[in-house]
Amino acid sequence: MNSKIMTCAVTCYSLLSLGGCVMGPDFKTPETPLAAHWANTPSQSGHSGTAESPVDMRWWDSFGDAQLSALVREAQTRNFDLQMAASRLEQSRAMRRQVAADTLPAVDGSAGYSRSRNSQRGLNDPSGKEGKQAFNLWNGGLGISWEADLWGSVKRSVEVADASVQMAEEDRHAVQLLVIVQTAQDYIELRSTQQGLAVVEQNLHIAQRSLELTRLQLKEGVATDLEVSEAAAQVAEIQARLAPLQQHSAQLINALSLLLAREPRALQAQLSTPANVPSYTATVPIGLPSELAERRPDIRRAQAQLHAATAAIGVAEADFYPRITLSGNMGFQALQLSDLGSWGSRSFAFGPGLSVPLFEGGRLKGALQLQEGRQQEAGIGFQKTVLRAWHEVDDALVAYQANQRRRDSLLQAVAHNQRALDSVHQQYTQGTVDFLNVLTVQNALLANQAALVDSTAQVSLSLVDLYGALGGGWQG
Repeated sequence: MNSKIMTCAVTCYSLLSLGGCVMGPDFKTPETPLAAHWANTPSQSGHSGTAESPVDMRWWDSFGDAQLSALVREAQTRNFDLQMAASRLEQSRAMRRQVAADTLPAVDGSAGYSRSRNSQRGLNDPSGKEGKQAFNLWNGGLGISWEADLWGSVKRSVEVADASVQMAEEDRHAVQLLVIVQTAQDYIELRSTQQGLAVVEQNLHIAQRSLELTRLQLKEGVATDLEVSEAAAQVAEIQARLAPLQQHSAQLINALSLLLAREPRALQAQLSTPANVPSYTATVPIGLPSELAERRPDIRRAQAQLHAATAAIGVAEADFYPRITLSGNMGFQALQLSDLGSWGSRSFAFGPGLSVPLFEGGRLKGALQLQEGRQQEAGIGFQKTVLRAWHEVDDALVAYQANQRRRDSLLQAVAHNQRALDSVHQQYTQGTVDFLNVLTVQNALLANQAALVDSTAQVSLSLVDLYGALGGGWQG
C-alpha cells in the first residue's frame, strides 16, 4: 500500500514539474507611431499658448469656477453610467477568478444514504442478501480532480482573463473621462446660454427705449408711423429670441441633473443665477505625444485587447497536445451506520487519465487560425486607435487656437458696433438719419454680441475637447 501511494505521489510531482511549458507567443508592448513633439502653431499675442509640460489631471479646477469643480466631483460619484461601468469591471474580475480556479485541484465532498433491495434473479447482490431482503447503504467521502497544465493552456487562459479585466478597467476610465468632459461642456454651454440671454435682454431694453423715443418724436411730428412700426417690430423680434434661449437653459440644467443622477430641475435653484463663462488664460500643459499611450483609455484598452488576442493563441496551440487529468476519491461505505468510518469500510481510487486529439477534422487548426487572425486585427486596431488619438489632439489644438483668434476679432467688432450705435442714436435724435440706420446698427451689434458670447464659450469648449483628447482627468 505504501509503495502504491509513493508511486502516485511521484507521478503527481513529475506532472507538476512538466507544467512549465507554455505554448504561444509572449506579448510584447507594441511601438506607438507618434512624433517626438506636437506640431503646434505658435500662439499670437494675447492668446493662451500650450507647453509640453505634464498634463494637469484636474484641469477642470484650472477654470477657477467653484461651481464647475463641484459638479464634476459629484458627477464622478453619482453618475449611473460610471456605476454601470464599475459593475462591469467587477463582473470581469469575477470571471477572472473563475478561470484562475482551474490552476488548483477541485475537491468535492459527498455523503449519502439509501435503502434498497436487489433482484433475486439479477446479477450478484453486493449486499450479500441475495435479493431476499432490503438493506441500508451509507457512504461518504472526498473526490479530487486536477488537470495538469502541461502546455500552459490554463496559464494563457488566466492571461486572457487578466487582459479582459484591464479592458473593462479602461472602459470604466473612458466612461469617467466622458462624464467629466460632458459635465464641463454642459456647464459651459449653460453659462454661455445665460450670457446670450443677458445680451438679448440688454438689446431688448435698448430697443424698447428706441420705441419710446420714436413715439415721442411721432407726437412732435418728427417721426412717422412707419418708423414707429419698425421700432415696435424690432422689439417684438428681439423678444422672440428669449424663449428659445430660456428653453435651452432649462434643458442644459436638466442634462447636468441627469449626469449627476438627480431628478429634473434638481439643480434649478443652484444654477439658475447667471454667471460668466469659465475661461482659462494660463498656458495649457499638453505633455508629449509619447505620453498619450499612458493616458488615453482607448489606447490602453486597445493594447489590452491585443494582449488578450496574443495569449489566446497559446490556448489554441495547447489544444493540439495531450491532456492529463489526475482524479481520485477516498471515502467510506457500509451497510450499517455504526460501521461507517471503520477501517474496513474505507475505499479509495487514484489514477491519471490521458486524452490525445487524434482526428478533429480541422477544428483545432481552424481555431488556431481564428485566434491568429484576431491577433492581427487587434494589432491593426491598436495602430488605428493611436493614430486617431493623435489626430484628435491635433484637431483640438487647431480648434483651440482658431477659436481664440475668432473671439479676439469679435471683441473688436462689438466695440466698434457699440460706438456706432451710440453715434447713430445721437444722429437720429438730431434728425440727421432715419430709423432704418438705427435698426441696421442695432441688429449688427446684437449679432456680433451673440457671436462673441458663443465664441467665448467655444474657446473653453475646445479646451475641454483638448483635455479630453489628451486623456487627462480619470487619473484624479
